[in-house]
Amino acid sequence: MNDFAFLLLMGQPAGSTQGKGNTWVTLIPLLLLFVVFYFFMIRPQMKKQKDMTNYRNSLKKGDKVITNGGIYGRITEIKDNYVMLDAGGDVKLKVDKSALLKDPASEEQS
Repeated sequence: MNDFAFLLLMGQPAGSTQGKGNTWVTLIPLLLLFVVFYFFMIRPQMKKQKDMTNYRNSLKKGDKVITNGGIYGRITEIKDNYVMLDAGGDVKLKVDKSALLKDPASEEQS
């Protein structure tokens, strides 16, 4: 118990600058970590999202697409937030634009 009280009462000398330089040493690795996360995770994801938004806005009647659920179809009608797909036969589907993916088969032919 005596040793613990001695350690508590012992403080840093008044003229010590030990704590002032440590803030930069602590902040630099954190800033570097943020920069790495930005360039390797955040920025590529934003670019991919921007490309998909441009793709969805450039869709036109007759394009082949795939939905997130795996349904292949051809666009028959386009509105602001949704498209009408012809899934084959007499099947017509109303699908939200955000659920559309690029058809890899149509990319290979282009």
